[in-house]
Amino acid sequence: MSDGEWHRLHPLSPLLRGGLTLIVLIGIVVANLRDRLISLFLPEGMNWEEEGDPVDYILDNGVIVPALLVVGGGLLLLVAIFWLSWRFHTFRITDDDVEVRSGVLFRTHRRAPLDRVQGVNLTRPALARLVGLAKLEVVGAGLDANVKLEYLSTSNAETIRGDILRLASGRQKADAAARRTAEPQSAVGRISAGVGEIVLGVDEDDTEPASIVRVPLGRLILANLLSGSTIWFLALIVAAIVGVVLQPAWLIGALGASIPAAIGFGTYAVRQFIRTLRYSIAPTSAGVRVTFGLLTTVTETLPPGRVHAVDVRQPLLWRWGGWWRIRVNRLSGRSATDTSSTQFADVLPIGTADDVERVLRLLLPAVEVDAALLDAGLRGPRPGDGYTVSPRRARWFLPLSQPRNGFRLLPEALLLRRGRLWPALVILPLARLQSVRVDQGPLDRALGLARVTGHTVVGPVSGALGGLDSRDAVALWRATTDATVHAAASADRAPGVGESVEIEWGADTPAPEPRDA
Repeated sequence: MSDGEWHRLHPLSPLLRGGLTLIVLIGIVVANLRDRLISLFLPEGMNWEEEGDPVDYILDNGVIVPALLVVGGGLLLLVAIFWLSWRFHTFRITDDDVEVRSGVLFRTHRRAPLDRVQGVNLTRPALARLVGLAKLEVVGAGLDANVKLEYLSTSNAETIRGDILRLASGRQKADAAARRTAEPQSAVGRISAGVGEIVLGVDEDDTEPASIVRVPLGRLILANLLSGSTIWFLALIVAAIVGVVLQPAWLIGALGASIPAAIGFGTYAVRQFIRTLRYSIAPTSAGVRVTFGLLTTVTETLPPGRVHAVDVRQPLLWRWGGWWRIRVNRLSGRSATDTSSTQFADVLPIGTADDVERVLRLLLPAVEVDAALLDAGLRGPRPGDGYTVSPRRARWFLPLSQPRNGFRLLPEALLLRRGRLWPALVILPLARLQSVRVDQGPLDRALGLARVTGHTVVGPVSGALGGLDSRDAVALWRATTDATVHAAASADRAPGVGESVEIEWGADTPAPEPRDA
């Protein structure tokens, strides 16, 4: 389907995009206004209310044909609306763009340039999987720049996703005659296959590589139980119990507030748990492929070089298990307030240090990630780890994390290390860094401190590091600016992979005296 010609989506697309909701709403309206609707269509003088149920009245008075004509006319009207919506909704994939045209009276034309594609997400909602359908979302560079193809057959969606990613990464298209085509299935066969997917999981292509990370079910359950949201919820429950014990008159109010809160938290916890089931991450020829979800399966593919920032973090209660979480900043085409942005930011919901090393090597192939680098960044400080840390006077702001708070500049990335109770390592690829800022508040100025911020695209990962010596901050700003230019222009001109960049001190920025951690 990437031949440059206009194609249509699956005929069931209007129904899955909102048609079922429309039918349900119509049914609710008809059920609540049936008396008025029947009175509107029946001749005057007919008092059907005395006959009891309106269906019995229609059968007893011989008005079956008019009733069927009304129902049939309504169904035909819905079918006509759905058909027009499907008929005027087309898409095409050229060597330069992905285009979608839609609308009957008010036409829209959306275009996603392939050189600006940040990824392709394939989502299989539970209802669509029952009939063997899936939807594609082409992630563009910019706010509200995504282009959606809802819905396609699963085989066509996989093929189109591969074509878009190959074109976006500059690869030549495969010979159309050599492509594997799926054999047609009957409706019963598609539904049976869809039920099998939901029960047994997604049956990926045998040629796809296996996931490099396996998350055991027990670990996933424990991680959700030890999450911050669970602890806060339990703390609120304990506070409510203590309040009721001290003031029994609060019982009714506590129950009235606790029950809705428990329902809301339970819904959130179950949704988060189901979403992280069947997680997998694997390298493909088109990029990094991340799949997650039990009922609704989401498959996201990140083309090479589309990761703008990486955050490796360990919640406080995960420390005993040695578990970590990885989030990334990437152009998602969504606003920062969109709740779906967060789910695409989590590329490793929970994993060990070995899992973290494998995932980072996959996400950042230009950075030489090894055990020593991770040990210094996640568990440091270590003697001679190459980090420049905050001076002792920064303990006023960082009483626990001052010895750990610091940075290290590599030829390909800037490493920011912070946090003692919640240790975190932020990796900013220099080729994707947009700008670097140094700022200093009045209290920082009094102590000779400053904050450095590396700006990337909007996301959950912050590139800020405070509590630095002002001279170190200025030197880092200069060195990072130069290194970013070199990294963006040509990777060959940067120093060797894994080697630290030597920071040059200007005449107006004297070199700092050696300081203890």
